[in-house]
Amino acid sequence: MLKITGLTKSYKGFSVLRGLNMSIEKGDVYGFVGTNGCGKTTTMNIICNIIPKDHGDICFESEDIKIGYLPESPALFGYMSGYEYLDFIGACCEYNGDIKERTAEVLSLTGMSENAQRYIKGYSRGMIQRIGIAAALYSRPDLLILDEPTSALDPEGRAGVIDIIGKLASTGSTIILCTHILADIERVANKVGMLRNGVMAVEGTLPDVKKVFGAGNAVIVRSQNNSDTAEVLRELDIVDRVEEYGGDISACAKDGVNEAELFYKTITSLASRQIVPEGVWFKRLTLEQIYLGVNSGYLLPYSQQEGHTS
Repeated sequence: MLKITGLTKSYKGFSVLRGLNMSIEKGDVYGFVGTNGCGKTTTMNIICNIIPKDHGDICFESEDIKIGYLPESPALFGYMSGYEYLDFIGACCEYNGDIKERTAEVLSLTGMSENAQRYIKGYSRGMIQRIGIAAALYSRPDLLILDEPTSALDPEGRAGVIDIIGKLASTGSTIILCTHILADIERVANKVGMLRNGVMAVEGTLPDVKKVFGAGNAVIVRSQNNSDTAEVLRELDIVDRVEEYGGDISACAKDGVNEAELFYKTITSLASRQIVPEGVWFKRLTLEQIYLGVNSGYLLPYSQQEGHTS
């Protein structure tokens, strides 16, 4: 769908993007995260051809790809009703179909049908975001880019917008979701990219990113005999790898193995060898913890963490 290689952009001598690489496949919901001012919006504006790049390649799967874009603070015409505004969007994008029918469709999809006749100037922030998403969706884009769509929304409004994104994801839409709320990315995205110092610090599917940082479905065992414990855990057919760090043993499960199965087989296998552990617990890192660690520079990939042995 989209591949970016070596993207650079500077403003008045200050380098915002310093060789950004980014890859998005058709059907991805890509969570794009980073601190304020790190270049996320700049990247999206370059993708949409709103601003020029300095250097680098941006390759789409086809030349006639359509992009729908919702900026962080959409400026809508307050004197129009939601229905009038979307009809206007249909005319502007020269929608190839029945504009009235398409307007009704996107209003329904975003949950705004009941408020469509109200003037936009009387909308709440959540309603404005919904109408903005409806406008971005209008021309049936191949790629939908949402910049902070839940920014400043109350919990109800945020949940509503995330529900819309989830519905779009279930239909196979390709979406770039830029947000500071990492829990939202964990809920709807399948891939994440973490931008730091103008380059992509981390990119991959959510399970792979968590596994790289030792945050996959893993059980931690503390015992008096680590060599025997490690041997038992390596024999388990549900375990992908066994690591030792800080005097504890970590067994990372294979994909598709749930915590209950991992815990049960760990305990029963140790018991069969008469090994009584001092403690058994799960290692969990949220995406937010990984992001904060990576952005601060103190969290390294699991293979580089102090005390790691292969």
